[in-house]
Amino acid sequence: MIIDNLSFDISWNEALLPEFDKDYMTSLKAFLRAEKDNGKVILPQSDNWFNALKSTALDDVKVVILGQDPYPTPGHAHGLCFSVLPEVKSTPKSLINIYKELKDDLGIKNTNGCLQSWAEQGVLLLNSVLTVECGQANSHQGKGWEQFTDKVISIINEQERPIIFVLWGAYAQKKGGVIDASRHLVIRSVHPSPLSAYRGFFGSRPFSQVNQFLKQQGQSEINWQL
Repeated sequence: MIIDNLSFDISWNEALLPEFDKDYMTSLKAFLRAEKDNGKVILPQSDNWFNALKSTALDDVKVVILGQDPYPTPGHAHGLCFSVLPEVKSTPKSLINIYKELKDDLGIKNTNGCLQSWAEQGVLLLNSVLTVECGQANSHQGKGWEQFTDKVISIINEQERPIIFVLWGAYAQKKGGVIDASRHLVIRSVHPSPLSAYRGFFGSRPFSQVNQFLKQQGQSEINWQL
């Protein structure tokens, strides 16, 4: 049954399992089931819907990068925001700009579009909406996923240790409005999209800011090299 295969790290269970009995999640399940019954192709594959929470345990979260929804192109999305599967040869434009800023910031040049290694180092790559209809961007917005991912952000915000939240663009910044900036580091800039990157994303140096803060906290830095 849709969403019953909860493939996320066990560290999230206590906080997140109760969400699956709530009315909004029941409605979301019904929506996804109806879409599937009507022959709609849902991306990413269901075993990757919770890949961000599977790849980064709650206790390991150092950094949160917020995205919007999965890539609607078949074979691209795998449950990590901005990331594509390793076999994808065409890097998405926003990710190209992220890599350009990474090179300018830390001198690191990446060409592989799969960010799985970032996730495994404690970078939670969380989309606000975890599914999308193939070929239809934003098609699953307002169906319930936002409430679930708001809960994820709330859980992380409640952690005693300082976490770094990277909020690119107005959508992410609005969703991250509940974050306690007195305890956590919040890095804000415009979105890396080609439509906005030149208005303040380039030159914002988020990657060095992350590593400098982690070093100050006595934590291991993120190796951004793929």
